Amino acid sequence: MFFEFGIKDFLDILSVAFLLYYTYKLMKASGSINIFTGILVFILIWLVVSQVLEMKLLGSIMDKLVSVGVLALIILFQEEIRRFLVTLGSHKNAQAIVRFFTGNKNQKAMEHEDIMPIVMACMSMGKQKVGALIVIERDMPLDDIVRTGDVIDANINQRLIENIFFKNSPLHDGAMVISKHRIKAAGCILPVSHNLDIPKELGLRHRAAMGISQVSDAQAVIVSEETGAISVAYKGQFHLRLSAEDLERLLTEQS
Repeated sequence: MFFEFGIKDFLDILSVAFLLYYTYKLMKASGSINIFTGILVFILIWLVVSQVLEMKLLGSIMDKLVSVGVLALIILFQEEIRRFLVTLGSHKNAQAIVRFFTGNKNQKAMEHEDIMPIVMACMSMGKQKVGALIVIERDMPLDDIVRTGDVIDANINQRLIENIFFKNSPLHDGAMVISKHRIKAAGCILPVSHNLDIPKELGLRHRAAMGISQVSDAQAVIVSEETGAISVAYKGQFHLRLSAEDLERLLTEQS
């Protein structure tokens, strides 16, 4: 009996390959690549034992582990799954479909008038080596992060940003959240990334910026207190040692 290979089989294999590749990228960005590799090895052993060797006793035990393991994986990788769904929902094509059926308009993007005060404030703080961490909300709401700080709800202003991160300010240690063209809150607490691939010379601000970029679609701008260098964390990746033009371009393109 010949094996029939049609277009649906090709699409099926292509979809699985894409899913595995995207999961690999997601695990690598979050520092969980070893766990992902271990899961693949376990699935391979399970298929060999149950399907090829047909070892009933060991196969049944591994079947039970797989059935329970699905729930365990959901709990273990809840942040990664959440990020995957956020990325899927924030895709331009997906948003276009939703807007078509609901009639809702897309949230207005950051304008040049909003971006320039952030860029100028970061450049000024960088020259003075004043540490800062600014999180810019995109499609995924950051209400939980805002609640950890002090609500400000003010216009985006260069002088206000610099005053908040001034070394004697009570709010300078936390993160500032910018949402809907407003400085929403300051002194906010961010989740810290435990990715072992982050360079040792990058401090806690950079790890916090990486953390929020891994669990949301937000942009995080960091000004290093030690070197004055400006960086951006976005989608689990760093853009380091940026100039004013680079920072403006990144914030404009990703808005």
